[in-house]
Amino acid sequence: MRWIIGLVINAVILLLIAYVFDGFELAGFWAAIVASVLLSIVNAIVKPVLVVLTLPITILTLGLFLFVVSALTLMLTAALMGDAFVINGFGMALLASILIALIQTFVVKPLRN
Repeated sequence: MRWIIGLVINAVILLLIAYVFDGFELAGFWAAIVASVLLSIVNAIVKPVLVVLTLPITILTLGLFLFVVSALTLMLTAALMGDAFVINGFGMALLASILIALIQTFVVKPLRN
């Protein structure tokens, strides 16, 4: 049950980012739900591999390169969804990944406890 609530919260976060920024587009709420599911799958399978492969640069940047890895997983999710989820450029993906991390850290995680 907690996983489903997390998916819905992530979908709402994605919709909020799509509402605020022009370069981040979602087709609707169901597209946001599908994007949230795909993003969680990509984060579970692809992200650990990318983190291990980029470990030296992550250490050199004191962990800030993890935002780049998150942006890459977000762009991969958008590529898998096609026209229902569009991100215009890597900069927009990087900004969105930072916002997602901040919102989850300061809003979602305190609500779960």
